[in-house]
Amino acid sequence: MTRTGISAQTYARRRRQLMRMAGDDAIVIIPSAPERIRSRDTHYPYRQDSDLWYLTGFPEPEAVLVLIPGRRHGEALLFCRERDPEREGWDGPRSGPEGAVETYGMDDAYPIDDLDEILPGLLEGRTRVYYHFGRDTDFDLKLIGWLNRVRAQMRMGAQPPHEFLELGHLLDEMRLFKDRDELKLMQRAADISIEAHRAAMRAAKPGVHEYELQAEIECVFRRHDAEPAYGSIVGAGDNACVLHYRANNAQAKDGALVLIDAGAEYRGYAADITRTFPVNGRFSKEQRALHDLVGDAQRAAQAQAQPGVPYEAGHRAAVETLTEGLLKLGLLKGGLEKNVAEGTYKRFYRHKTGHWLGLDVHDVGEYRFDGDSRLLEPGMVFTIEPGLYVSVDDRTVHEKWRGIGIRTEDDILVTKDGHKVLTDKLARSADEIEAFMAGR
Repeated sequence: MTRTGISAQTYARRRRQLMRMAGDDAIVIIPSAPERIRSRDTHYPYRQDSDLWYLTGFPEPEAVLVLIPGRRHGEALLFCRERDPEREGWDGPRSGPEGAVETYGMDDAYPIDDLDEILPGLLEGRTRVYYHFGRDTDFDLKLIGWLNRVRAQMRMGAQPPHEFLELGHLLDEMRLFKDRDELKLMQRAADISIEAHRAAMRAAKPGVHEYELQAEIECVFRRHDAEPAYGSIVGAGDNACVLHYRANNAQAKDGALVLIDAGAEYRGYAADITRTFPVNGRFSKEQRALHDLVGDAQRAAQAQAQPGVPYEAGHRAAVETLTEGLLKLGLLKGGLEKNVAEGTYKRFYRHKTGHWLGLDVHDVGEYRFDGDSRLLEPGMVFTIEPGLYVSVDDRTVHEKWRGIGIRTEDDILVTKDGHKVLTDKLARSADEIEAFMAGR
């Protein structure tokens, strides 16, 4: 088992599966994620391209995975940086081509500096190229250059590829269905995230700054060898109504709600949890009413998390539940069907009820086929995250509702006989949250 928590044999099996799907006359090319400059000569923390990570577990930049089905001299090739004691003294150890073979199970490996010389020859004789066109403009241009070099040799008998296909059509479907090893890592990410949210709830008090709660959360992540899967959202009071709030610098007033949307990434796999709680530990009447309604919507959506049920059914159930509740509370007027059909609920609920989850927090995979919602299948993992957001400036509703933002989000695994909530151990209802905060 590698440090990623996934064996070299599993990575090899994934590569073989992808090559079978691509066909014997294809070539698959996957470059690593580029390093990004943060400021001047400092970089953002490096994070590997999810596809390359899924197929290799290789963590380094300046690498290219090439899969060549049926090639007698090796099907899985990795171009990577050579060992360099001088640079390793600055930046840390490298695997080198030798390590790519010995540790990561490649059939063969070459220095990245040899890519320009070797890759045109690998393209020659292949009819189809699978690649993520448009993702990395610089690499796109390099690939076009290599193809043109093969085309220039056609009079000499060279056979360049003539079909170029989006790699996501094959690989995204593979990644959508999580295997046993992946689910262990996702459960670990969920468990770390649960502990982090509990730490924030314990630290909450009137006057606390949003960044202090963020620090509590991310301290737990790092203590467990994880990191944020995305920028942590910590919105107090009116800020909870900003869906992708980033500032995290306001002070929570007594009586305010705090919405925290934060998840750990562990060995590349993301968790994604949102909880909304009162900074003083007690919901007001109006806060509880909307929090309970969001909880009802989440349960309605969760009931649809069954094999054979359309993915979209969860969103429809949440929308109907939220709309009905908003009508009862007087925030909407008229009939249920009319409000749903006209989308009047979108004033208070502007987003979908969830998304796929995995190596990316908004993970790959189609949601629809031929215009119809795809059916849920065992091994899929997604979020269920209904919410309500009443703008502080909304003069069409009573002032008692204004400035309340609530979202509740959990991570759901579809099983053969229903579903499992990976984040079920974290307090969710208003009663559970108040009880937890009272026992701090």
